Amino acid sequence: MLFLYNSGLFIFQLGIRIAAFLGNEKASLWINGRRGWKQRLHSYQKKSGATYWIHCSSLGEFEQGRPLLETIRETYPSANIILSFFSPSGFEVRKNYPHADLVIYLPPDGRKNAKTFLDIIKPDMVLFIKYDYWYHYLSALRKENIPVYIVSGIFRKNQHFFKWYGGFFREMLRNISHFFLQDQYSGDLLKSIGIESFSISGDTRFDRVSYSARNKFAIPTLEQFKENSDLLVCGSTWPDDEKIILDVFNRLKDPKLKLLIAPHTIDKPRVLELKKLAEIKTDATSVQFFSTADKNRLHDCKILILDSIGQLSNAYGYATVAYIGGGFNKGIHNTLEAAAFGIPVLFGPKHEKFREASGLIKAGAAFCVHNEDEFALILSTISKQITLKKGAGKAAGDYVQINSGATDKIMSQLHNAKKP
Repeated sequence: MLFLYNSGLFIFQLGIRIAAFLGNEKASLWINGRRGWKQRLHSYQKKSGATYWIHCSSLGEFEQGRPLLETIRETYPSANIILSFFSPSGFEVRKNYPHADLVIYLPPDGRKNAKTFLDIIKPDMVLFIKYDYWYHYLSALRKENIPVYIVSGIFRKNQHFFKWYGGFFREMLRNISHFFLQDQYSGDLLKSIGIESFSISGDTRFDRVSYSARNKFAIPTLEQFKENSDLLVCGSTWPDDEKIILDVFNRLKDPKLKLLIAPHTIDKPRVLELKKLAEIKTDATSVQFFSTADKNRLHDCKILILDSIGQLSNAYGYATVAYIGGGFNKGIHNTLEAAAFGIPVLFGPKHEKFREASGLIKAGAAFCVHNEDEFALILSTISKQITLKKGAGKAAGDYVQINSGATDKIMSQLHNAKKP
């Protein structure tokens, strides 16, 4: 099985190189960002404290682990914090993150790379956020007797760890010192394969979104755009979402409603295509981009396209209702960022893998829409029934607050564990 694993890694990296050669931007970043990684590690001047290596697959996992990282920084100011990413979407956005001493791409998994990486950084403690299980890194950590923890881990029965053919993958899990899990179901799954070193601490994302909502910053362009209108903020949308959103917006023709769309990807061709679609599908007098908004025309503008990174989580603070994209694609994105502001949340049908989506629905804070008709009906009902809107919003905020506190639980256990 190890041979197949290594062969898979080789084929994956070859595919990335071919894609980069053909001009794929993300593939090029993946390749070029890893060049010279040994020199970068050797050039880092360590401080006197312990070394924490924190790994995130991408930007979403970073935001999930951020409360823990920042608590470690606050608790241990002299600690060395090395933050690694697998994906360009995480590294390129957070490569200058001030609370980490060094931000790098994770070198490709391999026996030699893993040994060299650990020999250079010499971590005292390793934290993997949610997942990203790499055989050679985990094997090397166990061999060096370095404690490694999974933070906000979650498992599903259909994962290969729990299949009859999953022995190789189960061995990877047995290299983990302790799992901080989101729910008991994940713990029961681990128990079923003989792993009992876990605790149910919850999801650190709740801590992150709660903090962000409490410390939101003003966005003058959105204040001027919204004025006294209701605002539907649609975050992390895909083309399948946007067709329905724009059809519903045009269908309702609510004079009190304005629309902010934040597409999941914001490269120039993508946002230009979205603007053209918005102009075709609606009879809005103007559609503007956030980055180039004409303040003199914002009063009459009905649709604003958020084409800037780092604004969405605060934009939800201006929303009357939020729609989370991905539910008509591969799966919804972060519902909690919006819920933390105490507003009703809508999303499409592909949400079954996300326990917080089910939790929000059960709490009366979120609504699943399966098609344009349902979207129009639910949005119209929420807009007209103030009691429903307020009740759903309060339920959303309460759901986030009730489930917060995972960071403190994890820090308490890490502190009581063998000190690094």
